[in-house]
Amino acid sequence: MIKSAVLFILAGLAEIGGGYLVWLWLREKKSIVIGLAGAMVLVLYGIIPTLQQYPQFGRVYAAYGGIFIVLSLFWGWIIDKKQPDRYDRIGGLVALIGAAIIIWMPR
Repeated sequence: MIKSAVLFILAGLAEIGGGYLVWLWLREKKSIVIGLAGAMVLVLYGIIPTLQQYPQFGRVYAAYGGIFIVLSLFWGWIIDKKQPDRYDRIGGLVALIGAAIIIWMPR
C-alpha cells in the first residue's frame, strides 16, 4: 500500500512538474530547454504508473486522478501562492476518498 501511494505521488509530481515546465516555455516565453525538460519529465510520468502492481489500467488511472487533484491543489498553494479554499479542501478530500475506494477496496 505504501509503494502504491509513493508511485501515485511520484506520477503526480512528474505530470504536474512536467506540465508546469512546458507552461513556462510556451506561456511565459522561457527557454526551449525548459520545455524540453518538461517533455522528458512528462515521459517519466507516462512510465511511473506502469510500475503499479494493479493489473487494470483504467482502475489505476481512475485512482490516480484523486491523487492528482490533491497534488495540483498543493502545487498551486506552494508554487502559485494560491491557498486552497474550503471547497478546494472538501473536493480534495472527496477525491482522495474516491481514489482509496477504487484502488484499495477488496474485490
